[in-house]
Amino acid sequence: MTQLESALQAKVDHSIGLLKEALETYGEVTFANSLGAEDVVITDLICRHVPGIEIFSLDTGRLPEETLQLLAKIEQRYDTKVKVYYPDATQLEAYVHQNGINAFYQSVELRKGCCHVRKVEPLKRALADKKAWVTGIRREQAVTRGTIEFSEWDEGNQLQKLNPLADWSEKEVWAYIKACELPYNALHDQHYPSIGCAPCTRSIAMGEDVRAGRWWWENPELKECGLHPASSLNKPS
Repeated sequence: MTQLESALQAKVDHSIGLLKEALETYGEVTFANSLGAEDVVITDLICRHVPGIEIFSLDTGRLPEETLQLLAKIEQRYDTKVKVYYPDATQLEAYVHQNGINAFYQSVELRKGCCHVRKVEPLKRALADKKAWVTGIRREQAVTRGTIEFSEWDEGNQLQKLNPLADWSEKEVWAYIKACELPYNALHDQHYPSIGCAPCTRSIAMGEDVRAGRWWWENPELKECGLHPASSLNKPS
């Protein structure tokens, strides 16, 4: 491992401290690993420093193959099993039967309906018996995330939410990945800074917002899937 610059090491130490404090305070803590760049950083911090925190992921049924390959690499590297949650088959079948296989392109309402079935409902099951959850969201990622706190009450899910990389820059995330030689999603090397379901994610051009490739046909101020319903995402920046 390459030695980190002092400013980044300070942020690493702070993030580890937040994770340890969360486990001590809440006991039942889980990490929602969406297998993005931020998430491989948090995975490394948890597996090396706070292994008592559970790690899970949501397989929506429309993930890119590169994302699934990364999941396998993570399990192999850390000799661990990531708990995977899938959409409820009955709900998914009903949505597709009523709206069509790619209905999410038709309206924001239908897109959020798809996200609800494929992401939000499985997340509810994943968080059902937990006291706190960890995410990889950062303030720099989008206009909807500019005011997030390191620790905040998640009203939508009724538990505490920890954002240990809230103040990290994209540059710092990648500096850590490179220094620690972490596995990451191969799509990042094809100009996909933010990766979700395959049909709802595209590469971005130089200078575009890092989440410009997510639901690119929608207004940036509306581009959340419902996994982060906390009121802090809606605060004016």
